[in-house]
Amino acid sequence: MNELKINRVYRHFKGDYYLVVDVAKHSETKEEYVVYRRLYGDGGLWIRPKDMFLSEVDHQKYPDVKQKYRFELQEIESVVK
Repeated sequence: MNELKINRVYRHFKGDYYLVVDVAKHSETKEEYVVYRRLYGDGGLWIRPKDMFLSEVDHQKYPDVKQKYRFELQEIESVVK
């Protein structure tokens, strides 16, 4: 299964980038949610069930998508050497 890393940038399979802020739990169901921020537009804060965030892309619905997971960790290197 895909592993979640806090304070890291992820790319959504449709192309935009997001910063994972933290994981929160629903007060009644204890379901875990990923809290993440858009890295474009207004920089809005969003939540999504952790299982859904880490799930694979539905390739029957999106047959042309090359990315395996809905959100994939991006390895961003510093330009400073």
